[in-house]
This record gives sequence, structure tokens and C-alpha cells, in this order.
Amino acid sequence: MSGSRVLVLNSGSSSVKYQLIDMRGGSRLAVGLVERIGEGGGSRVKHTPADGESREWTGPVPDHDAALKAMAAELDRDGLGLDSPELAAIGHRVVHGGLRFTEPTVIDDAVLAEIERLIPVAPLHNPANLTGIRTAQSLRPDLPQVAVFDTAFHTTMPESAARYAIDVETADAHRIRRYGFHGTSHAYVSRETARLLGRAPEDVNVIVLHLGNGASASAVRGGRCVDTSMGLTPLEGLVMGTRSGDMDPAVIFHLMRVGGMSADEIDTLLNKRSGLTGLCGDNDMREIRRRVDGGDERAALAFDIYIHRLKKYIGAYYAVLGRVDAVAFTAGVGENSAPVREAALAGLEGLGLAVDSGLNAVRGDAARLISPADARVAVAVVPTDEEMEIATQSYALVNEEGNPLLT
Repeated sequence: MSGSRVLVLNSGSSSVKYQLIDMRGGSRLAVGLVERIGEGGGSRVKHTPADGESREWTGPVPDHDAALKAMAAELDRDGLGLDSPELAAIGHRVVHGGLRFTEPTVIDDAVLAEIERLIPVAPLHNPANLTGIRTAQSLRPDLPQVAVFDTAFHTTMPESAARYAIDVETADAHRIRRYGFHGTSHAYVSRETARLLGRAPEDVNVIVLHLGNGASASAVRGGRCVDTSMGLTPLEGLVMGTRSGDMDPAVIFHLMRVGGMSADEIDTLLNKRSGLTGLCGDNDMREIRRRVDGGDERAALAFDIYIHRLKKYIGAYYAVLGRVDAVAFTAGVGENSAPVREAALAGLEGLGLAVDSGLNAVRGDAARLISPADARVAVAVVPTDEEMEIATQSYALVNEEGNPLLT
């Protein structure tokens, strides 16, 4: 395999994000986004080559086939066309891989069929992922296409963490268990945290806190996930931008019987009108903190509920791991909100957890420690890079000796 480039595709229901990465040095040759696909008001394409200015235009992009062709045209303008012999693979983010897919996988008809079979447990994501894969295959049918699954990193959870305490036959019949999500981020950040500490991943226990509009925590022992906060769907766990996180399941029955709400209405409530948005009307942590600093009691309560849930998971995963070497904050809120990091660890000094206020206030794009020099447990801010993780896994897979697609 002479090519050294990987095109990473993240196909959503109405958008395609892409990055072209040269694996020889990890440089991004181009980054882009096609959004509002199929929307009557016009779609938007933004493309940024590494050595040039961004190009942006709006116009009709009726479907994913047109979106990927628009991407290919933009890459071609920069001499980075999909027909380049330097392109080694296309790596696809796939949200749900169930229990079958525990590692990156070269896509064939059987893989596509299994991703399709999992649509009932990922109805918003897997269909869009499939569309992106099939379109990419039509553009480069000769090229290895690799699926990297959000759930794969969490398949190492023991059954004691992955099972819900419901009737086993019912659970198995409907594939009900805790799968977890954000796996590529948790894998990347746990490994980078070990690197930051100058240790091998297999020697380090890390609590990873992926805090964005969607949020999840994981307990990683020696490079392997042993527990994570999201479950059958991304609704379980932490308080998020619009999702409720953990809640008594009987609330759903109450809303049906007493509130007269349908299953679809409750689904919308818990996924789109809950979390920080439901509590205070905002899901942007910067705006919430501005309101808190201005004396807004509703925003202050929302922030306190968010922190209370986060602190509970930190304590729980400390107990699960037994020994914690580091706590790593990542994603939009985790990387950029010093007040969240400080509040989440406040009062946990007895567990060896603390932040240095000066270090915590420093902003930067590099992984860094924010704990005092003599802290028993390191606290780190580690910018996540899911695209690089997908590219790395895809490139490693297609370069394995004996891969039949490469001979």
C-alpha cells in the first residue's frame, strides 16, 4: 500500500463532515462540511484546504450523493481528488455496532447488512451512516472502506456493567443492554492522557469526561473500558445540553397515564427539551455561566444539577476502578469551561483530586495538566480528536498484511 491518506467521513441525517488526513505526519490536508442537505432553504458547503483560504457557498444539495460529489469537487480543486493514488482508505464513523463489531472493520455486504439490522437501536444515526458509506462506495468502489464504531471501545465492559437488571430473555430478544457511545473519543483521550503522563496506556487507569452538548463518562482500566455512562441509547447518564440523562423510568409511565403524553412526545421531551435546555432554556455553557454570574437563579440551579450528576459519576467510577491515575476532561465544555472543571472536583480532595486555579484558567489547544504538582491523581485537559482516531484505526487496518482488498 503506497497511499498514505485517509478520508474521514461523518455522515449525519442532514450533514456530512469530512477531513482528509495524511498519516505520514498526521497533517490535515483539507477539512469541510456540507450541511442542510435536502432542505428547501438551500444547503451550505464550507471547505478549507490546509494551504489556502476557506471556500463557502450555498445552493441545492438534494441528497448525500450530491453532498459527497460536492466534497469530491472541492477536493479536486485543490489537487486532492478522490482518484489520487495517495488515498489509502475512506474511514466512516458509524454510531452503533452492537456486540458484533469490537474493532474497526473493512466494509462488505455482510457488514452493511448488520449495520442496517441495528437501525432499531440507532434510528437517527445508522441510516445516515449507511447512506454515506454507500455513496462513498459508488465514488470509489475499488478503495477499502472502513467502519469505525462509536460503541466498539465499550464492548470490553464486563457483563456486570453492561447488563440491565431486567428479565434476561426479554433483554436478549430485543438486544437491550448498555452499549455506550463517544467510543472513539474515549479511546483517543484515554490513550493521550497516558502519553501526557509518560506512561503506557496499559499501566494507567483514567476517568474520561467527554462533556459537549452530548456528554458521557467512562472508566478505563489499562486501556480498556470497564464502564460508561451512556446505555442502550445516548440518553442515559450525565445531564446534557438537551437530554435528561439518568431518570426514574417510572416518570415515563407517569407522563403517559397522568400527563396523557404519547411515546413519541415523551421521546422528544427527554431527548430534545430536557437537560440544560429544559432546566433553564439554554444549552450553551458559556451563556449559562454568564447568566449565573449575573445572578440568574434558574441558570444557577441548572449548573448545580449538571455538576451534581457529574460529580456522582466521578465518585462512582473512582469506586469501580479502585485506583485512579488521572481524570481527563475533553470535548467542547470539558476543554473550554474552567468553572465546570473546578466545580466538578471541588470537595473531592480526600480522593486526591484537585485543580490548580492558575493552571485551570489557562486556555490552549494542547493536552495539559491542571492539577497541583504534588497531586495524588493527575487532572488533565485533553482535546479530543475523533477524526484522527478514525483515520488512525482505518489506516492501521488497511495496512495489515494479508488484507485481501489490498492484494
